[in-house]
Amino acid sequence: MPRDFEWQEETLGSEDFYREDIEDLLQEGAWKEGFNEWAEYTNFDEEHVRTVSDLGLFHAFDFYWDPTEDRLRFDAPTVPTDYREPDGPESLGSSTVSMIDGELDDLGRAVQETLEEYLERDDETSDYGWGEETYGKREE
Repeated sequence: MPRDFEWQEETLGSEDFYREDIEDLLQEGAWKEGFNEWAEYTNFDEEHVRTVSDLGLFHAFDFYWDPTEDRLRFDAPTVPTDYREPDGPESLGSSTVSMIDGELDDLGRAVQETLEEYLERDDETSDYGWGEETYGKREE
């Protein structure tokens, strides 16, 4: 279940987050396009990218359809607790941790926007059923 998701009585637990369909779109190029857009303005340097990659945070994003809000959402990963503790052997420093968490959130937004563009392109005739009939009318 997504991190901030709350079950609604009217949906009776029948939520379908469409993660597999979204994963297909990410693999078709939405991840790469969103990542490249983000890479143009990120404050990450090579060391930050290596750290985030080594921690597996790029792979820990959760993109899903929120049926209660009828929209695409994401949960960005955060730096693990071991790396947050100032005196810990793995400490990154609080300013670095904050910067990494903020940049990962920005990356999630960039990829989410790209995914929304993919959904709009496929709105009428989609292999995934991403139409108005399935998800309701999206705000423009």
